[in-house]
Amino acid sequence: MPIVTSSELPANGALLGIDPGTKTIGLAVSDSRRSIATGITTINRSKFAKDAAGIFDLYDVRDCVGIVLGLPIQMDGREGSRAQSVRAFARNLLSLRDIPILLWDERLSSSAVERTLIEAGTRRNKRKTVIDKLAAVYILQGALDFLRSNRP
Repeated sequence: MPIVTSSELPANGALLGIDPGTKTIGLAVSDSRRSIATGITTINRSKFAKDAAGIFDLYDVRDCVGIVLGLPIQMDGREGSRAQSVRAFARNLLSLRDIPILLWDERLSSSAVERTLIEAGTRRNKRKTVIDKLAAVYILQGALDFLRSNRP
């Protein structure tokens, strides 16, 4: 299955949200009714095969039917080297498993999450440990809200 549009995702079932950072991968999951995204964990990046195995383990355990992968588009709407890297990450995942992957514009997700954590008084060292997981929640929740408002 190729990279899909929002209308091509299965209509029901849990989705796995991924914020693919350069050092860590934040993961979140939705409930099966796709009401709310919840942070699961952060994977420290290593070799792709190990990272993918961790992602697919969570995908299977949570009975997911698709992935929402954060795509870091630049503020002017262009795709830079980070977006190309995420597209390659998606293609590599697809080479291992035939699952629907939706690329979701994640502009400002990390900065929005960090701002929220700062406003909540979260210490800098704690912010670093949760920001990617919460960015995955932010990305996935944005996709869930869009899907809910655009499906009959």
